[in-house]
Amino acid sequence: MENFALLLQGFSVALTLPNLLAALAGALLGLIIGAMPGIGSLAGCALLLPLTFKMDPTTAIIMLAAIYYANMYGGSFSAILLNIPGDSPAIMTTLDGYPLTTQGKAGKALFTANTASFIGGSIGIVLLTILGPLVANIGLAFGPAEMVSLLLLALTSIGWLLGENPLKGLVTAGLGILLSMIGMDPTCGQARFSFGIIDLLGGINFIPLVIGLFGFSQVMDMLANKQNFSFLGGTRLTLKESLLDRTELIRIVPTSIRGGILGNFVGVLPGAGATIASFLSYMFNRRVCKNGGNFGKGMIEGVAASEAANNAAAAGAFAPLLSLGIPGSGTAAVLLGGLMMWGLKPGPQLFSESPDFVWGLIASMYVGNIMCIIIAMAVIPFLVHILRVPSSVMAPIITVLCIVGSYSVNNNMFDVGVMLTAGVIAYFLNLYDFSLAPLLLAFVLTPRLEQSFHQAFQISNGNAMIFLTKPISLALLIAMALFVIAPVLFKLRKNNKTPQANE
Repeated sequence: MENFALLLQGFSVALTLPNLLAALAGALLGLIIGAMPGIGSLAGCALLLPLTFKMDPTTAIIMLAAIYYANMYGGSFSAILLNIPGDSPAIMTTLDGYPLTTQGKAGKALFTANTASFIGGSIGIVLLTILGPLVANIGLAFGPAEMVSLLLLALTSIGWLLGENPLKGLVTAGLGILLSMIGMDPTCGQARFSFGIIDLLGGINFIPLVIGLFGFSQVMDMLANKQNFSFLGGTRLTLKESLLDRTELIRIVPTSIRGGILGNFVGVLPGAGATIASFLSYMFNRRVCKNGGNFGKGMIEGVAASEAANNAAAAGAFAPLLSLGIPGSGTAAVLLGGLMMWGLKPGPQLFSESPDFVWGLIASMYVGNIMCIIIAMAVIPFLVHILRVPSSVMAPIITVLCIVGSYSVNNNMFDVGVMLTAGVIAYFLNLYDFSLAPLLLAFVLTPRLEQSFHQAFQISNGNAMIFLTKPISLALLIAMALFVIAPVLFKLRKNNKTPQANE
């Protein structure tokens, strides 16, 4: 009850005019930044941080926090309409969001994304309010050994994304692992697979790769199969037609709740972030949903799983940031720098020494989340103009967005080359029905897995028993073994029943 009393006190701070305007400005900027491929919340907060130097610390952090979680809303816009994730957490949204657009259901996809984002964000904020310090301590229990087991479990779950042809899915997953290994070895400092190319020493940047795989490959598909994009012309889209009916709401609410809880938990883990949260939520819900086998073909549950998780993860990242001074994501690290710049010391004492700041921020997240969904819902009718643009005009526009988004990451033309190459490869992979989801999952998880492996062995002096002596790590490894063995057992059981049925 004490937390709720403090939250009410925080609303008296959050509802002042300067803080309300800061939350509104952050929501608008976050939605715009999220919808623009290649920028993302990390770059957006980093670029706008200097503007807050002379602002009141509470007002400044309210605006930057709003940019962070509003970015999760905006990232789904381009992912659904153009098949280009606005930010990396929206990658999984493209798997079902864009197919819904091709089916003439872009409005429902956008409405689903906004609704799930609101549900996931609300779950994350409520859990932050009630269990902030406790959840942060749980996240702190995940050391390198536990992270290795968690990431191994996630990689094992690639099987849930392989679709009808597991061999092709494993091939793309292997390609993702190989691509992630390019660059400098994090332990030895030796170049790997760079082939003497200086620009490859830093590895392949994630944003140009994603833009190429989803965006530029789509341009090539547009040019090769113009008839497949007839939905772009003359589509009528209004807010009324975008509303979900009762049956559809019943379908997405449980998925959003599961995604919100899982995403919040992943969000508090140091270094995990919203991208991994959306991956894990999508795979988990694909497994437990009644229609999970149709994920990737235009299911609103797939959109809800991804969007609820990445919004909840954004809220969850504030738990370790405020309670322990540990950033759970890159954007949270920028916010940590801002807190230190304003003379605040994140940690347990922050809640007692600066209650107006902490609870004013948490209260503003309730207000900002409502602002985000209102704005996001209001712009749905205006997004129809994107769908009405003919493919002959859309293709060069998307190409320009791809080039600008890739170049803006490091101001480097090499990244544009990576994007173009990835687009060509993705086009042929799609042509022969190779799934791109395993490639991205492996590419995202492998570097973190490798880093955690090195750290775990350094802690244990090379003793692999560290993974079995840690209770959380052992439990995750057992779960991984069950996931590997379960499909084999189910198949054997099915084969044993078949002969009996024939008799």
